[in-house]
Amino acid sequence: MRETPVTIEGANVSEEIVLERLFGVQGKTVLVTGGSRGIGRAIAEGFVKAGARVYVCGRSAEASDLAAKELSGYGECHSIPAHLGSVAGCRSLAAGLSQRESKLDVLVNNAGSIWAESLADYPESGWDKVFDVNVKGPFFLVQALMPLIESAASPDEPARIINIGSIDAFHVPHHETYAYTSSKAATHQLSRHLAAQLASRHITVNVIAPGLFRSKMLAGTIETLGEEAVLASVPLKRFARPSDMAGAALFLASTAGSFVTGAIVPVDGGHATTL
Repeated sequence: MRETPVTIEGANVSEEIVLERLFGVQGKTVLVTGGSRGIGRAIAEGFVKAGARVYVCGRSAEASDLAAKELSGYGECHSIPAHLGSVAGCRSLAAGLSQRESKLDVLVNNAGSIWAESLADYPESGWDKVFDVNVKGPFFLVQALMPLIESAASPDEPARIINIGSIDAFHVPHHETYAYTSSKAATHQLSRHLAAQLASRHITVNVIAPGLFRSKMLAGTIETLGEEAVLASVPLKRFARPSDMAGAALFLASTAGSFVTGAIVPVDGGHATTL
């Protein structure tokens, strides 16, 4: 690809910027949890196609291996399965990655769980499962991976942590997904807290809050209500696309996003942000 120079002039700066360098992630090492399907798969594919070395992590070794095999058709992708609902699982993943890599430029905490049940019947096991995967897992994975993340960090090019939140942390959905919405709000606040703590170590922490995306979680709702009804409250009248998810992650992981931290980036077509 031919590099395209762009001149940006301001009050105190006139600098030639090469767009591929500004938005590129070539050569970076990236870990995407929950990367075997859905939003995680879309983000992993974006990084692979952009020239990063990507590790996809899923609970199922078979699904992770298949995703890595398919994505390897576009570039370098490896499977590293783990169950991230426990501290032991997070530490096991970190130990396995440490055997292969000396640094980790980008961590994408995408693995997630959801549980829908009436208030009267909502089980403790469902609540715990959702919070274990959505909140406890990302925190303890960051803790376990900190030596690798710090090894990649520098003042000019920080290491990146990108957590996947949800627009359901902004508004109240119609479904009785109490633990899910609460856990995603916790993810947003945890990310801001980590951003403040890790800035001095040259590590940024941001959140992508997806809107309606054609995923396993949403499939039942689409089947029951139909696409038109599901999209009625989305101003841009479409589902989030894989390219929307990948684009947001690539921006936050690139030089262009190196001065962004503690941000919640809604990618929702205006669903939760304009109504």
